[in-house]
Amino acid sequence: MKNRKLDNYYFSIIFLFLFSFFSTLSAQVKTEEEKEERKIDIVHGGNFSKDDVKYPGESIFSKDGARQVQFLHQGVDLWCDVAVLNQKENKVRAFGNVRFNQGDTIRMNSDYLEYDGNTKFAYAYDNVRLTNLQTTLTTDTLYFDRNTQEAYYNSFGTVRDSANVLTSNKGRYFLERKKYQFLSDVKITNPEYVLNSAQLDYYTTTQHAYMYGPSTITGADYKVYCERGFYDTNNENGYFVKKSRIDYNNRIINGDSLYFNKVKDFASATNNIRVIDTINKGVIRGHYAEVYKLKDSVLITKRAVAVNLLEQDSIYIHGDTLMVTGKPDERIIRAFRGVKIYKTDLSGKSDSLHFDQRTGKIQLIGKPLGPNAESLRLSQRRLYNPVLWSGPNQMTGDSIHLINNIETEKLDSLKILNNALVMQKDTLSADGFNQVIGKDLFGKFIENELKVADVIKNTEVVYYMYNDANELIGINKSICSKINMTFLDSQIEDITFFTKPEGVIYPEKDLPPDARKLRGVVWREDEMIRSKDDIFDEDDNNIKLVKIRGVENPIDIDAEEFEKNKEKKETSSSDKKQEKKP
Repeated sequence: MKNRKLDNYYFSIIFLFLFSFFSTLSAQVKTEEEKEERKIDIVHGGNFSKDDVKYPGESIFSKDGARQVQFLHQGVDLWCDVAVLNQKENKVRAFGNVRFNQGDTIRMNSDYLEYDGNTKFAYAYDNVRLTNLQTTLTTDTLYFDRNTQEAYYNSFGTVRDSANVLTSNKGRYFLERKKYQFLSDVKITNPEYVLNSAQLDYYTTTQHAYMYGPSTITGADYKVYCERGFYDTNNENGYFVKKSRIDYNNRIINGDSLYFNKVKDFASATNNIRVIDTINKGVIRGHYAEVYKLKDSVLITKRAVAVNLLEQDSIYIHGDTLMVTGKPDERIIRAFRGVKIYKTDLSGKSDSLHFDQRTGKIQLIGKPLGPNAESLRLSQRRLYNPVLWSGPNQMTGDSIHLINNIETEKLDSLKILNNALVMQKDTLSADGFNQVIGKDLFGKFIENELKVADVIKNTEVVYYMYNDANELIGINKSICSKINMTFLDSQIEDITFFTKPEGVIYPEKDLPPDARKLRGVVWREDEMIRSKDDIFDEDDNNIKLVKIRGVENPIDIDAEEFEKNKEKKETSSSDKKQEKKP
């Protein structure tokens, strides 16, 4: 029994020894195999020589005749005229007509190259050219890390593909992602445009560029600036954020984000946008805009306002939607739904507006009455009409025309067509109103103030008359075919009646309050626009801006899809070949 235990003990010792011996031997064999795998193999050495003074411990190989020296290392073929191989350190230096090929993906040529078989790192110098399926990179010095499959240069480099020439002071190429990262003074030259950027990522599969830092794209008829953006260099369309701006079709477009499509001659802007007309010096603001070059038009919505200069004073035009059309010398501004205008001495409201900048005419148009028009009282119908305030004067009618003198840039004249009404509060009475109604009104501005107005056809007047002591003489209530009014400091100074006037001057006590207002007259003081901020209503001021989609950490979906589809095709093709084998 005792001997059996002793035998088991010796057996365990021998087993552990043998296990340790073979494990060590296996590890040594494995290490030797790994070293053998890392070894740079000589495919063709050509002429062999040694120079222990210049290259101690190294072997020199040179081509024999036309055949170059050739090495092979883990999927890479290296050819050159002369090579110095350090077998101990597993490094090679290649001179003259160097070719460094990795499978069918990379072709690198240079005058000189160093390659470390242990780290799989290559350094190429002088007349370097790196070629893959889509692009060719030329530079003075190039570093290539086969482990990460990245190549980079820190001196000036040029990349060419089917459409573009790209240059930069520094650059890096990611082979697996088919992506170039260009740093410092980046430039893309295309037959149609030039792109400059501080930093740019470029995907060779799709020819898509992502810009970082100050960047400009300059085409024949456009210029883009941004500090973050995306551009499809092949199809000339892009998306830009951060201080973005487009100079396009005699306009400057600013916004939190901009989109541009050269092929469709289209641009759009989102959030805090501003479109400047460089010819007419007009500005349009809002939160969404579309620019169509072929139609020569701009459409703006979301707190939209157009600002135009009239005699060193701005006129503000607001509507739910603004549209600007026409060539620079024939611009037309149209405003739709909830239109309001403001100038320091003039304001108004209407359903829509038409402003012809060539003629200087602004037309305020009322809201359509609709199918129930016949059932509406005259006072209700007047609420559908546009309204204009000039000083204390309220003027309404079916349509109102303001005509500007395009040479002096001053208000020239006024037309109110159909159902014209001029109304103002009497300054001395508590609740009195001076009123004039007729078919049409024609007025004249002098130095931007309404000075004279003629009202024609079926005119009616209610007018409070005072003596020089500002004592009420009576209330004049008259009718005639035509009247002429003159204004002083925006107040009615004098009224002249033409063609068989009929009327009575009533003592105040003899004219009941309900008879002191003409038929259908409505005082719209609560709608008056007293500042440029009043052109916006509560909905405009509380509008919620859309969230801008940034261009952070770009993922080129098109490039990824391209590679996935390519892999599927290759897998499918490989499977079919396997099926054909016996």
